[in-house]
Amino acid sequence: MRRTTIALLAALEASVAALIGLGLALVPLMLLWAVHFGLAVDAAVFFRAAADVWLLGHGVDLVVQLDPVTSGRIALPGAGDSFPITIALLGFALITVAFGRRIGRRSTAGGHSFSGGIAAIVVFALAGAGLALTAGVDAARADPLQAALIPAGIVALGVVLGAVGQVLRTDPATDAATGVVRRALAALPSGLVAGARVAVRIGAGAAFGVLAIAAVLVAVLIALDYATIAALYQALGAGVDGGIALTLGELALLPNLVIWAAAWLLGPGFAIGTGSLVSTGGTLLGPVPGIPLLGALPTDAPALGALWLVVPVLLGFVGAWVVSAGDAADRDLPRTAGWWAPLAVAAGSAVAAAVVLGLLAWWSGGAAGPGRLADVGPAPLAVAGIAAATVGIGALVGGYAARLRPRGSGDPGASEPADAAMAGAVDR
Repeated sequence: MRRTTIALLAALEASVAALIGLGLALVPLMLLWAVHFGLAVDAAVFFRAAADVWLLGHGVDLVVQLDPVTSGRIALPGAGDSFPITIALLGFALITVAFGRRIGRRSTAGGHSFSGGIAAIVVFALAGAGLALTAGVDAARADPLQAALIPAGIVALGVVLGAVGQVLRTDPATDAATGVVRRALAALPSGLVAGARVAVRIGAGAAFGVLAIAAVLVAVLIALDYATIAALYQALGAGVDGGIALTLGELALLPNLVIWAAAWLLGPGFAIGTGSLVSTGGTLLGPVPGIPLLGALPTDAPALGALWLVVPVLLGFVGAWVVSAGDAADRDLPRTAGWWAPLAVAAGSAVAAAVVLGLLAWWSGGAAGPGRLADVGPAPLAVAGIAAATVGIGALVGGYAARLRPRGSGDPGASEPADAAMAGAVDR
């Protein structure tokens, strides 16, 4: 397929992705405009609000200035002054990453991943900057440069993930960009590349395993506290139209809650306002924002809460065991490599897990309002540090356990020549 065709298709798909994200924010707001306000309010107000929500969902900071009536109703210190909102509604970012992954996969399959990726990035940069310039008012304003760079960076992340996945599946020889990357990797020592590949597989796999368990915990808490959540909906009195808008906003916040649950599982926990803490060691909450989904927050520390730290250790152990003790033909690092190999892989796995969970913890938190709401979410450095320690310990024990396992146990296809060849590749 021609380069121009792929670029145009990627730009079209990126435009659709941006419109879908904006539409998900705009439709419930327009429903409010029609039902609750009876078309009596200027519709441009709701478009600007949807644009702000879309930008906020990608991590673009908003500077808000409330009118005196609204700030008086909120009754929080500093509500009358301008304040930033920096917490991202990650559901919108997740949609963008998914579309970017699709664009990267298709562009790579067509042989021009670079052209397709650049087209998608340019579309999102223009969309972000355009929304910031056209929707910005004194009540809520975003920096156009930040609005251009951050959504473009998020779609670029998806493009890279899609391109890498397509290369690993099909190994296309016609794509120039992936060819440059392969030649650069070929110039590095093969043992270093193999070790880095194994470490990333173990560390990132353990990090996403923690997130998967955290998602299950969130689902269980919502099911157990459904009555509380429903009572909060009724107390707000938002009606059907307001309830729909509120529910869609909560769905956009759901990825944040999963990341906060992962921080809770690791031990540092998260804050819902300055001076508050929700962790396995205890819960200290002050006034909580009126979001019904927050009714599922645990109010007490669980019994033996420190045992949750076993989860990332086990995930690191299982990942190292599976990778290191697999069939000899599929192993990146054989048992015949130096004694330091499991230690190096464990260190790399710790770094990979820390980067994934630490960045997600940083991205999921921020300022959600004035006063005490300026501190919401987990502490990224604490999450990254504990993730590195727990996953690294598990990977270290799993790597040496797999190394010491008898050769005939679970390795029916292993052979001395294969191990020797792999060892030579690592030692080069």
